[in-house]
Amino acid sequence: MKRYSKLRWVLLAAGVIAILGLTGMNVYSLYQLHESTIETDQEPKKLQVAEFADRVRYRFFKPFWGLSSTSIEKLQSHFEKTNQFTEEVATRVQEAAEDSIFTDVYFIPANTEACQQNRFGYKYNKAHQQLIPSSNISDIVCDGMGIARTQMRALIHDYRYNNKVTFDTNRSVTVVLVNPSEKTIFGYVTMPINQTYLTERFLEKELQKRFGPPEESGMNVWMRDWTNNNIIASSNEQANYDHDKVQFKQRFPDFFDNWNLEVAFTGSSTIEASNASLTRNLIVLIAGVLLLLGALVFMFISAQRERALAERQASFLANVTHELKTPLTVMQAAGENLSDGRVQDQERLKSYGNHIFEEAVRLRKMIEKLLDVAKADAGQSLIEPKPVYLDELVQNYLDDHEEFIRDKGFTLEVNMDNDIPKTMLDENSFNTILGNLVENALKYSTEEHHLGIYLDASDEEIMLKIVDHGIGMTKKTINHIFDKFYRAEDTLTAETKGHGLGLSIVQNLVELNGGTIKVDSTPGKGSTFTVIFPVLTDMPSDNSDKPTEPTSNKRSIPLTQQSENYVS
Repeated sequence: MKRYSKLRWVLLAAGVIAILGLTGMNVYSLYQLHESTIETDQEPKKLQVAEFADRVRYRFFKPFWGLSSTSIEKLQSHFEKTNQFTEEVATRVQEAAEDSIFTDVYFIPANTEACQQNRFGYKYNKAHQQLIPSSNISDIVCDGMGIARTQMRALIHDYRYNNKVTFDTNRSVTVVLVNPSEKTIFGYVTMPINQTYLTERFLEKELQKRFGPPEESGMNVWMRDWTNNNIIASSNEQANYDHDKVQFKQRFPDFFDNWNLEVAFTGSSTIEASNASLTRNLIVLIAGVLLLLGALVFMFISAQRERALAERQASFLANVTHELKTPLTVMQAAGENLSDGRVQDQERLKSYGNHIFEEAVRLRKMIEKLLDVAKADAGQSLIEPKPVYLDELVQNYLDDHEEFIRDKGFTLEVNMDNDIPKTMLDENSFNTILGNLVENALKYSTEEHHLGIYLDASDEEIMLKIVDHGIGMTKKTINHIFDKFYRAEDTLTAETKGHGLGLSIVQNLVELNGGTIKVDSTPGKGSTFTVIFPVLTDMPSDNSDKPTEPTSNKRSIPLTQQSENYVS
């Protein structure tokens, strides 16, 4: 069996790793499915936000939509003659001037230095629907035109369209009029943005109209100036901005460089159902894994115990076979000498008879122990409990065995309370319990031959303690001393006759009689076995039927015999 021990450990480790690996894969799959569900639920909402950004952008481009079909050469020729736009372009400029999102419309020809010298250009008068010369060009207009001019210097040689729209963040919009055939710029139409209208009316209104309350849209949307950490507008005025809750950001294409749309998704029925499903699946999975691991470990431990038990049984079988042969051999030799008539002397006849009797008694005790274990395993241990006084039973045992204990060389100390109540107990079981515990104390003591028997009681229980000053036991040994066939692995135990059955029988009988047994031991200092039985509470408290002679008894009997350890 030992040669398979390593293999069992390897298989256990492989099984645990396999279970944990499969569990990890399943957990990963569950979370991936959950994330996929969330992503599927959020994707349409992200598209809504992106569409909103495009709609806002379209609002600025709308007046000049379709300008690509205009002839810039014709426009330039008309302007050189009249200092006005063609009717087609004037219509688009008028539309932009009437839009509340722009404050004014300015035109600066490319061949002027309006923003560098006298700031001369043209301002569109929407009332008269014509360009009017102006020498009061604002910084916002110059900045917007400057950005557009810088961009077009890099693009003009490869640019194929007749216009280019540029933004000065959220300050202005500039439409560059380009003559693609000649790779020249005709001029710049710049429109300063009405900041108050943009932030307080247009964006706020559009956000609330487009997304509405989070109960309907499933999200809160903020327009945030990230450079100044300022909220420009919000789809829900009651929702406080929290950067940690933002799950998605949408930039505006080619404009509002410093502004973002930031989104915090709120719960939806789909996500809530997915969360509930994930929780249920994880609970079931974890419970299943724990059950599998528990079953695997239980089977491994059971196999280890079965192996250890089989080894102890094999050792026990070899040991008990030897010990059974010893008395049989003695009895056979003595009987053979007697049957042959070789022994005539009365003293020798008596000696042979004593040998046969002692070995027969020894053989009977071994057989009785084996039968007790077999009955316990089969659940056939029979007891006949009745109300008894334990101090009487202990005294009866001492009357029968005190001389034997003295002959073993032990100092005996007995202390029993005067008023021990009754308990329900089988007398034969108690004699076996006390006999096995005393026998162990005698066998497994070394230099200090001391045996203590103490009996005391409380209102609810009676405690019997068997104390010795023997070799004691380690915690590991204590954990196994009540196992069948177990014997501590030390030199004294190996040299002491025993089968590892005595304490197993004791524990079984104690439990059958409704009691408990516990052990306290210190290696090298001795051990204390405590047997506890419940007090018989439904009996009269009158103890008139109990003997009145004192039961408190202390005796010191100096003797010399060596003894052994606490495992039968």
